[in-house]
Amino acid sequence: MTKAFQVVGVGNAIVDVISRIEDDFLSENKVEKGIMQLIDRDRAVELYSHMGPSREVSGGSAANTIAGLASLGERTAYVGKVKDDQLGEIFAHDLRAQGAVYETPFAPKDHAHETGRCMVLVSPDGERSMSTYLGVSEFLSASDIDEAQMAQAEWLFLEGYRFDGPDSHAAFARAIRACKAAGGKVAVTLSDPFCVERHRDAFLAMIRTDADLVVANEHELKSLFETDDLTHAMDRAEAEIAMTACTVGAKGAHLIAGGSRVHAAATATSVVDATGAGDLFAAGLLHGLATRRDMLTCLRMGCVAAAEVISHIGARPEQDLRELFAQEGLAQKAA
Repeated sequence: MTKAFQVVGVGNAIVDVISRIEDDFLSENKVEKGIMQLIDRDRAVELYSHMGPSREVSGGSAANTIAGLASLGERTAYVGKVKDDQLGEIFAHDLRAQGAVYETPFAPKDHAHETGRCMVLVSPDGERSMSTYLGVSEFLSASDIDEAQMAQAEWLFLEGYRFDGPDSHAAFARAIRACKAAGGKVAVTLSDPFCVERHRDAFLAMIRTDADLVVANEHELKSLFETDDLTHAMDRAEAEIAMTACTVGAKGAHLIAGGSRVHAAATATSVVDATGAGDLFAAGLLHGLATRRDMLTCLRMGCVAAAEVISHIGARPEQDLRELFAQEGLAQKAA
């Protein structure tokens, strides 16, 4: 039976506030380069006041993945919490405009927190340093999970960043139960090495019990298994996870599944803004899996999608990914 959704994502609902800066801006404002750090509302206001011209666009890691999949024509939906405010409307509009279903109830106007936002500071080398105020996104709860929607997902895609929240683990558990009970599969993204450190035990418990796919970069995978040796981390992943996709920056990506390992080279591009590279890699990979492509093709789709998004400012694709796949000899074949 064909399900209503090929991929349903659950994660943060964030609006990215993106600004180009020089590296000395980071030290002057005590921002650590190249990572995501959580901040409170006061810090968000302070940092924003020091930023130059910026653009606002719907973001959030898993939401970026869903937007990428929707742009590829996949049947997608997303669950993430925003407030009934200006940024909340931006988030909902941008995601729906991509073709994704977004029906999560807004937090009321009188909620103590606002819609989350991420200050994305883009250095001249394209590296992005992110300061994230989660806002109401942090309060995603089990009551926000529509079990009927989860049951209609071929793949459930869970964002690791959302482990930072008082009720998110219960929300994930409810989504997983409904998806798995209906024969769906579960993918988890590790999101960030520091996120892994904060929640390693919870990640491992979920991965060992429920995950059909883990998406990570080399730093996140090494953090998960507490090793500095990527080969050892991939060996552990092969032993404990049904399928693992691991990106290695300019060296491309690995996919490990069923006793097989494949590698795809990175797609050549000029790096303008690394924001969303992992998110769109996941979109290309999941597109390949959802359309029953072979392991190498899935990886190559991930690398092509990642290359597109780092070639411009912002974490959503601006070119037609299907055309880019065709140019790389990855045109869609019948599943």
